[in-house]
Amino acid sequence: MSLMVATKQKVVTQYRRHEKDTGSPEVQIALLTTRILELTEHLKTHKKDHASRRGLLKMVGARSGLLKYLTRTDRDRYQKTIDSLGLRK
Repeated sequence: MSLMVATKQKVVTQYRRHEKDTGSPEVQIALLTTRILELTEHLKTHKKDHASRRGLLKMVGARSGLLKYLTRTDRDRYQKTIDSLGLRK
């Protein structure tokens, strides 16, 4: 279950730091959040899809690691990212 190209491009352009940025922590966190939201909707209808549930947990862990990294390196960027994505921390 990957993101559609148009959705991915929209998320990247919204959260990038400069013109050619595709790998900054903000972009990675935003992409993971989008995938997590889509997969959560999928799991609401397919309750016994345990393989996808495992993938969801791995994505949540990866996002958590990126958020911890961003907290250590630049607290202002971290705060701006979680505010714009609507995450609780």
